[in-house]
Amino acid sequence: MTAIFDYSSIPWIGALASLIAGSATALGALGVFIMPKKNAKLEDAFMSFAAGVMLAAAIFGLIIAGIHAAEEIGFSSVSSVSIVIGGIFLGSIFVWSLNHFIPHEHFEMGKHGAPDTLHLKRIWLFVIAIAIHNFPEGMAVGVSFAGNNISNGSSLAFGIGLQNIPEGFAVAVALLAVGYSRLFSFLVASITGLLEPLGGFFGVLSLGITQTLYPLILGFAGGAMLFIISDEIIPETHRKEHATLSTFCLLIGFAVMMFFDVLFG
Repeated sequence: MTAIFDYSSIPWIGALASLIAGSATALGALGVFIMPKKNAKLEDAFMSFAAGVMLAAAIFGLIIAGIHAAEEIGFSSVSSVSIVIGGIFLGSIFVWSLNHFIPHEHFEMGKHGAPDTLHLKRIWLFVIAIAIHNFPEGMAVGVSFAGNNISNGSSLAFGIGLQNIPEGFAVAVALLAVGYSRLFSFLVASITGLLEPLGGFFGVLSLGITQTLYPLILGFAGGAMLFIISDEIIPETHRKEHATLSTFCLLIGFAVMMFFDVLFG
């Protein structure tokens, strides 16, 4: 019987899935055309929902999947967990390094990174900040399709695409609030979503080195996402009076992603 899929091409399907997930940013950015003005409460709610989706995706689609993958390769339970934990810390350090050395700007917390940030136009600081977010997300989608695990990859790609919708909206509205036109805000937010496939392509190439690194890379991608949630999204959404709303929106996002993970899994 002829196989329906060429399993050697599945990782490249993951790269395509990261492109589709990144394109969902444009869908959310369309909301800038109907926003009457900057709405901090709505921005925090949307970004917190996105953080909840990312959190569930990191745990169920990457970290737990990485432990199972290591066990399937032949590692013991303790070794499997240790490998993924190592990947988590490597991913966290990687994103921290990007934050520390690359100049960028957050919507609420201001400028971060190298001291020469003042030499860059504010719009490019925003773009760099979103790129830092989207790269590990795309990488996560790319590596999740490895090991011929279509269901896990599809679930994670759906989750990343889902959280990209409110993220695209929040980015476009924030750009509108600092003086850019609706069309320009929409275009920039959409383009930042297209940076995600670069991470997906990197994830696919990294897996080409050896499949035994798959659990470590899954942990790496999961750690990168956890760092972004804890170090950037949650602090930004809790700086104003919407902390309780943001918490519940995060929980809703987590529950939605957990539901779809079980549904697809």
